[in-house]
Amino acid sequence: MEISKGVEMLHLEFHGNIIHPTLLWDEEMAVLIDTGFPGQIEDLHVAMEKVGVSFDKLKVLILTHQDIDHIGSLPEILQECGSNIKVYAHELDKPYIQGDLSLLKDGHLENPPTGKVDDTLKDGQELPYCGGIRVIHTPGHSPGHISLYLKQNKTLIAGDSMYSVNGIIGGIHAPTVLDIKEARLSLKKYLDLDIESVVCYHGGLSKENINDQIKKAISN
Repeated sequence: MEISKGVEMLHLEFHGNIIHPTLLWDEEMAVLIDTGFPGQIEDLHVAMEKVGVSFDKLKVLILTHQDIDHIGSLPEILQECGSNIKVYAHELDKPYIQGDLSLLKDGHLENPPTGKVDDTLKDGQELPYCGGIRVIHTPGHSPGHISLYLKQNKTLIAGDSMYSVNGIIGGIHAPTVLDIKEARLSLKKYLDLDIESVVCYHGGLSKENINDQIKKAISN
């Protein structure tokens, strides 16, 4: 689904789960935010082709956090793209993504997906890609969870900091959160932003009365 020019919310299915990585692109390059479950590289190929963006245009991966449905296809993407792609994540989740530490929620996996993180991100940092991407450190769901604000499009990529149902923000998904108090504090950071659209990885797009919806999610 096209959010605005050069911003596409992808729709991937995995054993009944629907997830929404986000694709950004301009004339020079493409940026993928999160990689889906393990083995979904072909799904990503197909989704990008539908949008008209070739896979070899992909130059940057931004991982919102360490969970397996976000880093799952990282190894295959790195294998295909090699040194042509740069991987970003928050410094607190980097060791889990790289396999230096066991995943916090999937530590039982014998062979978790791993990949090298080239650069770490900090709260308030601005990335220069596709009109500008602001990094917001939003811990709670994981220590290094980040959200991304697309200034040019007034769009928030919320990762797993919130979920939505039929276009309405449902709040914080408490069963998968490591620190609920921290997760609520993280949502307060969104109130300072001029947001017209929110993409939740689970649930998809919300566009109506975003500030009011976020306030409700904080109080729930």
